[in-house]
Amino acid sequence: MIPRTLESTVKKAMKTFPAVLITGPKQSGKTTLLVERFSATHRFVSLENPDIRARLNEDPVGFLKENPPPVVLDEIQYCPEFLHYIKSAIDDDRTPGQWLLSGSQSFSLMQGVTQSLSGRIAILSLLPFSLGESLGFGARQRSIDDILENIFAVHLETVGIGLDAQPVMLDDWLLRGSYPEIRANSDVDRNLWVASYIQTYLERDMRQIANIGDLNTFNRFLRLCAARTGRILNMSELSRDVGVSVPTIKKWISILEASYQIYLLPPYFNNLGKRIIKSPKLYFIDTAIATFLLGLHAAEPILHGPLIGQLFETMVVSEWLKAFYHRGERPEIYYWRSKGGLEVDLIVNRNGRLYPIEIKSTSTLLPGHMGPLIRWKELAGDLTSAGIVIANISEAFTLKGCRAISWKTGLDIF
Repeated sequence: MIPRTLESTVKKAMKTFPAVLITGPKQSGKTTLLVERFSATHRFVSLENPDIRARLNEDPVGFLKENPPPVVLDEIQYCPEFLHYIKSAIDDDRTPGQWLLSGSQSFSLMQGVTQSLSGRIAILSLLPFSLGESLGFGARQRSIDDILENIFAVHLETVGIGLDAQPVMLDDWLLRGSYPEIRANSDVDRNLWVASYIQTYLERDMRQIANIGDLNTFNRFLRLCAARTGRILNMSELSRDVGVSVPTIKKWISILEASYQIYLLPPYFNNLGKRIIKSPKLYFIDTAIATFLLGLHAAEPILHGPLIGQLFETMVVSEWLKAFYHRGERPEIYYWRSKGGLEVDLIVNRNGRLYPIEIKSTSTLLPGHMGPLIRWKELAGDLTSAGIVIANISEAFTLKGCRAISWKTGLDIF
């Protein structure tokens, strides 16, 4: 199995919590992680099997006796009512690490977890591969603080893992994305896999949750969301373009967000400038889903098309999300934009200090690209570190007091 960064986080949580829940999008590797790493110590039971679910629902007490902890219960979202029985078992025996649960996040599952297992369970999120994980470096023990120090305080020319020598290309990452099956096996046809994923999980599951009747309208919604990845979300505009009400758009957006298909990056507005934008920016978690929905299936229209900037930014923001989630932390990341259009693409807030990052898909950086970082520094003062630019360049250099680094070097240290 390709090592996952979350594994060490799971083991740390198992030392103090009776139960650990791994949630995340379907096909992100939750079951594989639990089977490969914990089958020697825990009984494995998959609730995806209808026969097993039927037995559990008919006699939950008997099922619990047949499958006592330590146990892995996979796909727990199919039986959220069983969480009450797990709570009772934990109250009788609070031995840490006895219950390992996995499930694709759903409203019923999370409601059951928060109501039944509050204070008894650690909730962790597993997203698709990070860039470093896809190359086999998921076992590295680097904290968020280490990552920030490496990027902002150390000369990156001496830090990397030789990623430039690794077989990773920008167009391949944007096209094939980072879901384990399609990333780890080059024989998997990208178009067939992504089309099946969208039909099987997005369309089916979303329709069931949201009670969507018109599939064509929902497909249009998905494609219009993909066209907005990396852009500020305007609910009213999206409502008009899709042809449904604003409350419906809000509901559909919240479902995509809860199922880890998109992320809404909040703005940072701690009185930095008098007039600022306060709407979130929308990002797809995986670029393969986004590019497929956009009808982009080859390198040329991606790398030289009008959406390369948005897709490149989406890739970088997604990697930062994985860095936080896979270490068991909530992402403390933001963007900043003034009413006049001045913007810093990403701001990491850590221990009261702000780390600004500009994201540029270009291979030719000019002094003007550093303008937002310089202005940000003037406004934030001592609260902020010197900014960096992550760009499609091959070597790091300094320009107008800001450092520019390659996307490969800048993301491999995750």
